[in-house]
Amino acid sequence: MRIGLLTEGGYPYATGESGLWCERLVHGLGQHQFDLYALGGSGTPRPLPPNARVARTAAPGSPDAAAASRNLLERTAFGNHRAARRAYGRRERRRFTEAFHQLAVGVCEEGETYGQGETGGQGETDGSFATGLYALAELARERGGLPGALRSDDAVRTLESACRAPGARRGASAAGLPDHLAFAEHLERTLRPLSLDWYAEDALGAADLCHAAGGGTTAVPGLLAKRFFGTPLLVTEYGVQLRSHYLSATGADRSAPLRTLLAALHGRLAAEIYRQAALLTPGNAHARRWQEKCGADRARIRTVHPGMAADRFAEVGEDEESGDPATLVWVGRVEPAKDLIALLHAFAEIRARQPDARLRIVAVPVPDPGAGAYLAHIKGLAAQLFPDEAAGAHAVGENPVTFEELGGPEAPTLEDTYASGAVVVLSSVVEGFPASLVEAMFCARATVSTDVGAVVEIIGGTGLVVPPRNPRALADACLALLRDPERRYRLGAAARARALELFTVEQNLAAFRGIYLELLSHAPVRHRPGDGVPFAHPAEAHVPGSWAPKAVAAGTGAPDA
Repeated sequence: MRIGLLTEGGYPYATGESGLWCERLVHGLGQHQFDLYALGGSGTPRPLPPNARVARTAAPGSPDAAAASRNLLERTAFGNHRAARRAYGRRERRRFTEAFHQLAVGVCEEGETYGQGETGGQGETDGSFATGLYALAELARERGGLPGALRSDDAVRTLESACRAPGARRGASAAGLPDHLAFAEHLERTLRPLSLDWYAEDALGAADLCHAAGGGTTAVPGLLAKRFFGTPLLVTEYGVQLRSHYLSATGADRSAPLRTLLAALHGRLAAEIYRQAALLTPGNAHARRWQEKCGADRARIRTVHPGMAADRFAEVGEDEESGDPATLVWVGRVEPAKDLIALLHAFAEIRARQPDARLRIVAVPVPDPGAGAYLAHIKGLAAQLFPDEAAGAHAVGENPVTFEELGGPEAPTLEDTYASGAVVVLSSVVEGFPASLVEAMFCARATVSTDVGAVVEIIGGTGLVVPPRNPRALADACLALLRDPERRYRLGAAARARALELFTVEQNLAAFRGIYLELLSHAPVRHRPGDGVPFAHPAEAHVPGSWAPKAVAAGTGAPDA
């Protein structure tokens, strides 16, 4: 089977969880041919197995890209904006205006409705947003020049008209010209996949299945491949793109009307992707609930937990009594969503009731330059709450809270970090699928976590779960495990067994191996130019004998009609 694997900003050009998952998928399913279509791919790709190749790449379209790169992108892959304006004649401008009006109305109106018919998913016809989206895609495929048209005066005037129309959502009707211009710029970046040269018979048209390694912009090429060629679309989301947009801090300085328009755009796009996908595979029940909230059909959702390598933690997991019995361990990215302030206040109460307790905060390096400010704030709070203490008058004082960086001399590897403590703590107020919990479970460590995201789904009954933003409950749970070694060992062993059953690479590959075959078996047969027709001639026609035409018997051609 030929799989068109759609990625954005990841495999095979970057590392990270998304790239690592795709790499395991490609290497683990060697019986399938993977054609990689990378949005945001640049540089030298990572080594690929024999069953994979980079079919197409497109430069990034993020708002943080350099201006020079953006200009080069517009002149090459997506066409020069000024040239695009000149390329559109009166007929093309009318087609664009009508299509863009449909899309803008779909974004601005309060509710998107679908009629009954044959063109949409589940027997529904396309709504206003989908109608406009596909009309713009067809225009871009036939004529090109869509990026320039989306930033043109015609687009801004059409958008303003849709925002002022009766039935438009209140936030959209309050948008002004700066909001319209900013939205048009964002929309052009979001819809850049419509202008790619990937929609040809020798590109996505040759794929038996499109597998998008994410929703949103990543899945748009698969959406159009289904529209143009009928290719089934599989969407895997371990972190829901719409949720990421809502939680993003980059738009804090935007006006309320602009935020309303952007949220509506991404919501409509997510709903259309979910409506057209043959199957959705969220990585956890938390992501599944987001997809259902956006209108996804429950019958076409199947949870597939992400696969993680368990071998590296085997030695630690088999020695459940290793580690300091009075040490708590926290591992993750240092950011406000992790609520380390609540963790420090909880640890202050733990120290008051168990003076020998210690806390290791091991930070995973992140490229975000703003992370240093929050880390400095947390270190300052720790210094205030826990002054350096010494065992005697001639001893050097030490702080019971240590801050270390993963990969440093104190915490060289994850397995060493987890092995050093008795209990692993998660204090977050916002989470998706916390991988650190699964790693701790592989290491047979008891855990104390806040009830956010997919925590309860991961832990099951093998750890303690407390409400977020509740330092007292967090402290009580940690003390309960620190003071009861037998319970701690029992929970750790159960956690390891659960993790090995649900969260390994092997179970992930087995799930997708079956899903690929299932989707292909339900897809209509597609005959491409040059392909032979299966069973066009009976098997006995190829056996020499008087009943077989001479050409076929000799192996020189097809039988005469």
